[in-house]
Amino acid sequence: MELLAGSYEQVLFGFTVHPDPEANGGHEVRLDERRDYRGGRHGVFGVHAAEKWTSVADFTHHTHTASLSAVAVNSRFVVTGSKDETIHIYDMKKKIDHGALVHHNGTITCLKFYGNRHLISGAEDGLICVWDVKKWECLKSVKAHKGHVTFLSIHPSGKLALSVGTDKTLRTWNLVEGRSAFIKNIKRNAHIVEWSPSGEKYVVVILNKIDVYQLHTASVSGTITNGKRVSSVTFLSDSILAVAGDEEVVRFFDCESLMCLCEFKAHEHRVKDMISVEILEHRVLVTASSDGFIKVWKLKQNKDVPPSLLCGVNTQARLTCLGVWLDRRANTKESLPPPAEPSPVSEEQAQISKKESAAVVQAEAASRPDPQTRGLGSDSKKPARGRSLGSNKKRKVVEMLEKKKGKKKKI
Repeated sequence: MELLAGSYEQVLFGFTVHPDPEANGGHEVRLDERRDYRGGRHGVFGVHAAEKWTSVADFTHHTHTASLSAVAVNSRFVVTGSKDETIHIYDMKKKIDHGALVHHNGTITCLKFYGNRHLISGAEDGLICVWDVKKWECLKSVKAHKGHVTFLSIHPSGKLALSVGTDKTLRTWNLVEGRSAFIKNIKRNAHIVEWSPSGEKYVVVILNKIDVYQLHTASVSGTITNGKRVSSVTFLSDSILAVAGDEEVVRFFDCESLMCLCEFKAHEHRVKDMISVEILEHRVLVTASSDGFIKVWKLKQNKDVPPSLLCGVNTQARLTCLGVWLDRRANTKESLPPPAEPSPVSEEQAQISKKESAAVVQAEAASRPDPQTRGLGSDSKKPARGRSLGSNKKRKVVEMLEKKKGKKKKI
């Protein structure tokens, strides 16, 4: 398990973290499946009896020329966004820089992988871009908001996405058809939006207020109030939400009763980002702070009880964003969320197609912008690798089929 954190110092830190059998009386650790609901990432990792983990510094990656603002992870790559308006790619398997994507004009504000084939980015230029991870091509670029795109979240089914921006709107996107599905005006600018693990609800954050929406009604069912401005939220279950603000404390709220279940001091300075990771019957919370520490917490089954600290890593930097990467071994098949069929967000919204979401970005080929890539091992003026090869392969297949048909006719 790898903890990844971006910083104001323009550096991405990587730390390998694992249970320490010696510190836990030699207890064995068994591997199993886990899911990070925030990014849809899957992998193999688990812990039973071990209560203390140890960390080892793995790498530092310094390619940006400004502070990092976003990080996203899939089974192989880590991508980082920055105020320098670029998205940098780091190959976790080979531990090498894989180049940069240059398409946005403005700070990269959010990055989300869906599966291992597509990356979605948002920035202060108001654009949301869909990238093909295999070729690192920009397949679709949409003017999503009149102001900045501040955050986006992908539904667990991969068929819907939500985005918020500085134009005081919450927008629903049909990812199957690659278009806007519904626009909701809100009173103030929201800076976070997040789906629940089941996709039956979502939260929209405005300053220190968290509005809980139900998918089937597309209306607010309640509002959670935090002590200070909210900096990060993550679902611990479909009804329990972890909330961090511009303070040292993390709070757990019940989305039904809207009550605070518990709170605990996580860091010495404000918490900047959090990720919730399911490990077998347990759930682990990873937090990053301006104090330079990344901490891993073991959550109790009863969320009224504060979690216990498994380990802490001191980066000695001012952290801004967080990611968790897990090395999946060979022969491990790519896991995708179950093909759930979400209800429409509102009656005005068009019905969502039953096609797989992976086909979304392959549609509307005529509207694809020319990708602007840098450092990917090829001249950006040349066509992307594989395009001409793909057409030649199709031609050969057709010729082979025609030959076979001809032989059958002769017989």
